[in-house]
Amino acid sequence: DPKAGKTDPDAPSKGRRSMTELRHALDAFDALNAQDPNVELDGTGAERPKELLYAERMSAVLTKFSPDADEALQLACRAQHLERWRTPRSDFPDGRTGYLKWRSEAKREHSRRAQAVLREVGFDDAMCERVAVLIEKRGLRSDEGVQCLEDVACLVFLRFYWSAFHAKHTDDKLVGVLNKTWAKMSERGHAEALTLPFDEASVALLRQAG
Repeated sequence: DPKAGKTDPDAPSKGRRSMTELRHALDAFDALNAQDPNVELDGTGAERPKELLYAERMSAVLTKFSPDADEALQLACRAQHLERWRTPRSDFPDGRTGYLKWRSEAKREHSRRAQAVLREVGFDDAMCERVAVLIEKRGLRSDEGVQCLEDVACLVFLRFYWSAFHAKHTDDKLVGVLNKTWAKMSERGHAEALTLPFDEASVALLRQAG
């Protein structure tokens, strides 16, 4: 067959198919997060669904922090809190034990929902599993992708949510939170965090924590 070994120029390449699947998955994640009944003000003062805004911030920070991030990392960043309002903290006991149980259950639920979306749009089992590893933060420190996702999540917290958190807690509590946040980040994450526009009070706390 003279055509054997040749590529049909009209057939979609694997790369183009993959990009289409990526776009469809991101759009599907956004459509789900847009259903969040909780709203938050964005940088312009407009009300936005809370988890949709969070997902957009995760993607934006990933693009700046790791512009060459692979598809799995892009997907995991966008789905990090996928439909989080469906696993409310109030369903779990008070205290640290209840908090940790909630966090663990929420990660598994985000992972499960993300994998369902990925399968619907055509991603294979290998991609679904990789995104699950990232969202569930399996192998923090030893897995470069998991560490990058953790850095991005910490940077998003510090950039967009720290000020409101700062206003609600004592300095002792804030230093403790900063210590835990700092400990989860890589050196590259630390360097990026130090470029964020903190106020003087936050800088002083960061110095105590760091």
